[in-house]
Amino acid sequence: MPSLDSLIPRFKSADRTTRLETLLDYSRKLPPLPERLEQQKNNGEHRVPECQTPVFLWVEVENGQVHIHADVPRESPTVRGFISLLARSLDGAAPDEVARIPDDLLDQLGLSETLGMTRTMGLSAILHRIKRSVASAA
Repeated sequence: MPSLDSLIPRFKSADRTTRLETLLDYSRKLPPLPERLEQQKNNGEHRVPECQTPVFLWVEVENGQVHIHADVPRESPTVRGFISLLARSLDGAAPDEVARIPDDLLDQLGLSETLGMTRTMGLSAILHRIKRSVASAA
């Protein structure tokens, strides 16, 4: 799986259409939520309130490795794609690698102007939540 360091220049150099198509591709690759987390989701736990899309997010640190699980509706492919991109590129990462993710990741990926202000704010909140969760778990 490519790291964020290798994804940033590829996204940045791509045109808007290619960036969106890449996010759509990632949206199809978001793994299903593990069954052990389904009940928590059904209870409304782990919802990201800053996001208009109903995003449910779990961040786990086990044996020094980060694992991200999420449930995002298929009707929200850009949000789903961004979370899938993070989950896939950070799976197995060390907590300090997650801490080093730039806060302006969406700008660096060239997604801010592609997605618009409201969606960018929600996705930034998701990134900050992942970083905070990893820091507190580590």
